[in-house]
Amino acid sequence: MQKIKYLSVLSLPICVWISFHETGVLTFLPAIVYFGAIPFFELIISSSSENLSEQEKTLASKDPFYTILLCFMLPIQLGFLWFFLTHITETKNTIDLVGHILSMGIMCGVIGINIGHELGHRSNRLEQLIGELLLLTSLENHFVPYHNRGHHTNVGTKKDPATARRNEWVYVFWFRSQIGSYIQAWEIENTRMSIMGKSRFSLQHKMIQYTLLHFFFLFLIYSLFGGMVLVYFLYAATIGILLLETVNYIEHYGLYRQQRENGTFETVKRKHSWNSNHLIGRVVLFELSRHSDHHFKADRPYQLLETSDDSPVMPTGYPGMMLLTFIPPLFFKVMNKRVDAALK
Repeated sequence: MQKIKYLSVLSLPICVWISFHETGVLTFLPAIVYFGAIPFFELIISSSSENLSEQEKTLASKDPFYTILLCFMLPIQLGFLWFFLTHITETKNTIDLVGHILSMGIMCGVIGINIGHELGHRSNRLEQLIGELLLLTSLENHFVPYHNRGHHTNVGTKKDPATARRNEWVYVFWFRSQIGSYIQAWEIENTRMSIMGKSRFSLQHKMIQYTLLHFFFLFLIYSLFGGMVLVYFLYAATIGILLLETVNYIEHYGLYRQQRENGTFETVKRKHSWNSNHLIGRVVLFELSRHSDHHFKADRPYQLLETSDDSPVMPTGYPGMMLLTFIPPLFFKVMNKRVDAALK
């Protein structure tokens, strides 16, 4: 069961396949399941703070299944994107069109960006490349240099655009985080080129590579499918990005590291990220909601992430908390008292 439970992520492609082949309410099936059924069941099913035993951790760390599953999602993601691009103009009803775009967008966020994030932390170059290709499906490749060398360094400080401030509305955060992370990604790569003694216009510059790749990818879609399909793809990619930024919002909302007298900040600790131990959200998002441990040890693979008493816990799983952010006053009422308790 430790391994099989992660196959639950396949529920998303199944729901999206049904969406693509149906009309009416079923075109919204992925949204209904992931942002309706899952939050509901997480309210009534007890969370679990159980960690793997030492023996289980040893076995899981050596088992290739966990990485193979992640890599297997690339052909699934690309296959669904191809089907979307080749069939989306056949959708005549506006409501169905919205449902199909939303379904593809959820795949871009849950599979494309989330798994791209996990693989982006790996040291194996092939796994990194697969992560980059997954991120390409949402045009979010700048996430790799920014997240690994910007967010993980500056999290819990005002230097980090992906750390949501207390009483900041999520709708404002979307723009501040996305724009700020993009700018920082360029700055990070500029610095890396300078250290390497390379020009800022070197093709080894990751952001130049990603920019050229994005233009080529968009040009390819336009050339093969036309301008309207390109617009539909951009809508889906935007949905994936907004899902990412909403997750970013809840992961560190209001949690700041203390600044020392010399201007530096305290070491990143588990208390600087919000956790959720609700099982369904954990497994379909590959343990993303055990975020405290991820920041405590960024290279730890998802199957080994743990929860601890030091980790502040949200009242429900990530899908439910994402919905709560859309009503900012209610979100603040629920979370601000928990922020105060976490920072004591």
